[in-house]
Amino acid sequence: MFFRTVLLLCAFSGLSKAQWDPHFVGDRTSFVHLFEWRWNDIAEECERFLGPYGYGGVQVSPPNENRLVNEGGIVRPWYERYQPVSYKLETRSGTEEEFKSMVQRCNNAGVRIYVDAVINHMTGGGGSGTGTGGSYYDHNAMQYDGVPYSNSDFNGPHNCPTASGGIEDYNDANQVRNCKLVGLNDLSQSKDYVRDKIVEFLNRLIGYGVAGFRVDASKHMWPGDMEVIFSRLNNLPSGYGFPAGAKPFVVQEVIDLGGEAISADEYLGIGRVTEFRYSRDLGSVFKKFDGQKLSYLKNFGEGWAMMADGSALAFVDNHDNQRGHGAGGASIITFKESRLYKMATAFMQAWPYGVTRIMSSFAWDLDWTGPPHDSNYNTLPVTINPDNTCSGGWICEHRWSQIYGMSKFRNVVSGTAMNDWWDNGSNQIAFCRGGKGFIAINNDDYELNETFQTCLPAGSYCDVITGYVENRACTGKVIEVGSNGMASIRISNTDADPVVAIHVESKL
Repeated sequence: MFFRTVLLLCAFSGLSKAQWDPHFVGDRTSFVHLFEWRWNDIAEECERFLGPYGYGGVQVSPPNENRLVNEGGIVRPWYERYQPVSYKLETRSGTEEEFKSMVQRCNNAGVRIYVDAVINHMTGGGGSGTGTGGSYYDHNAMQYDGVPYSNSDFNGPHNCPTASGGIEDYNDANQVRNCKLVGLNDLSQSKDYVRDKIVEFLNRLIGYGVAGFRVDASKHMWPGDMEVIFSRLNNLPSGYGFPAGAKPFVVQEVIDLGGEAISADEYLGIGRVTEFRYSRDLGSVFKKFDGQKLSYLKNFGEGWAMMADGSALAFVDNHDNQRGHGAGGASIITFKESRLYKMATAFMQAWPYGVTRIMSSFAWDLDWTGPPHDSNYNTLPVTINPDNTCSGGWICEHRWSQIYGMSKFRNVVSGTAMNDWWDNGSNQIAFCRGGKGFIAINNDDYELNETFQTCLPAGSYCDVITGYVENRACTGKVIEVGSNGMASIRISNTDADPVVAIHVESKL
């Protein structure tokens, strides 16, 4: 047993070095989740905005064939994309050819593509029918002709101990990994045939130039099975600027807020892991829940018992918890609280922890609402306004000037540590990032008016929250830094965006 454990740890160690790297081009440091966008729109966005504005990659919605959901008044919800029917690349986001073209165009623009990979399960909800690619399935019989899978490829009464066949106790790791998650037919990744089909699917995507995967429901798969599957993935192809021998980036969705049988630590040797405590705790601080204050953020991350910096994917919200699902509850800040959202995102992009992901949403009232669509439920194209924002039901947080300004900030200060922290003991904070950047945030109910060490050379700087450099002038606030690096900063508590941020590349 000891010898087997050592071998497994060695295998994990080798994978971790290969599969934690997002393979960003140049100095890029964060990526965007273009939730439910069409492939053609993503390709255009890579070329016209993401590449030029310094984003490193895109997480795309699951690209494989899914069930068409129409039941109980719920028609074509977003979550139908998480009910696979086959591994054909045919969805409401587009065809296989459109997917391939998107990947190539985005790579050419210096923007990587990460696929949301649903490999834990197939459909839920019962019944039979055909998926978005025309493949027949029978949920009750566990029959999926498009793969094909049959009932022998799934977990069931032989290894799931519950009478219902579903997860009933999250303190029982066996249930969490061998029983059905909300009624979804649970694949057995311990079977060689299932592993072969999953590896075949993921390697096909790698061959098209996909740089990595966000692995849905990783918590519901045994780490040993996942290690075998990901150890069999091909190297990333040459021709897109990937280093020789590079393995795909892996981010595993593991919701771990503590108190359950399964820990995120079990997955750290396979790749990065979603740090849901970051999302919950950052929201709690900015919302001032239970007396929380920004001054407490001085050691945010590992100092708050989160996973190591090099293991984490950090985010303010994701497509699940912005709808009240998954983890965090009322603590989660979303686009519906836009002022707080921009503040929290500014902190995340300025703070040296993890690889960061920016959410790009569509508007919704009901938690199941699918993307903007026509009368036949075809997803509508994203409408881009003259001021770079979006309309037509698309929120496009990544296009908010305060957010793409801070994404540039993160690129500029990459590789530096936090220093010269200041706080007022309450909800006003400021800090430097080496000699490359400075940020101040006011979340108090009164004005911030202080003189700070910015750690920057003397000169006039454009605040990247309120504007940018254009024709050798600032379109927003101008911050004057003296020869000693000091600057007077005033931020009213009534400002639309009570944040000031400058960096060496925002100097006039």
